[in-house]
Amino acid sequence: MEDTDRGQESRVSSLDRSSDVPLWAQLEADLRRRLLAGEFDERFPTDHELTAAYGVSRHTVREAIRALNRDGVLKRERGRGTVVDRVEFEQRLGALYSLFQQIEAAGSAQTSQVLALEVVTDAEAAGRLGLDPDAPLVRLERLRSADGEPLAIDCAWLPAEIARPLLDADWGHTALYDELERRCGCRPDQGWERIAPIVPSARERELLGLPDGVAAFSLQRLGACGDRPVEWRVTVIRGDRFRFVADWSAANRGELRFRRVGDGD
Repeated sequence: MEDTDRGQESRVSSLDRSSDVPLWAQLEADLRRRLLAGEFDERFPTDHELTAAYGVSRHTVREAIRALNRDGVLKRERGRGTVVDRVEFEQRLGALYSLFQQIEAAGSAQTSQVLALEVVTDAEAAGRLGLDPDAPLVRLERLRSADGEPLAIDCAWLPAEIARPLLDADWGHTALYDELERRCGCRPDQGWERIAPIVPSARERELLGLPDGVAAFSLQRLGACGDRPVEWRVTVIRGDRFRFVADWSAANRGELRFRRVGDGD
């Protein structure tokens, strides 16, 4: 127990008592930092523990907690005290869906940071789209966040002859399919998606802010307008914030299929 306490204290940032910033505001900022780092995923400290760790009054702790409660970061639960109020997202399998709409429907704001938006050639992506290996493609890679917290790294390749107008889109708060329909006159209405658990790369873990030991899902999607493939997409999404649900009702029976690892599509 003593070792655990020392480990927690080592992550505490000291508060500057000579600063014009109130102690409660400094404490709030440091707690936000630690929340984003995933330190409190298992349990949030009690008021008494925070008072001892930061060397501040209980009033200071309560003011910081009150601010985090007001912003929806924390919440009070009867019998459990203060807990992290983290929205998790569920997606039912068997239907074409929009991650943007799923996040917004859950009451969270979906925003995107563009990591790459360019015209490229990519033999593998072109092959998925049924194009020549040197066919020009629009490549859009985004870091997608829910309420400011990274949720997914999303990379899509689309035929440039269709998707060039996407180069002028503002991707801060919009959906790929909405922009495709608005700017290119095409909205995917069929396709397939493959989901697999993965161990994220160092880059993916850093971009997503994933704590050690947390896995992720890899999603591969081929979207088509009618019979024409128009989107090859690879998404890495946090496994601690996104779940997929299968419906086994009589009206939604599916066929269970097995595929050897390494088989072709």
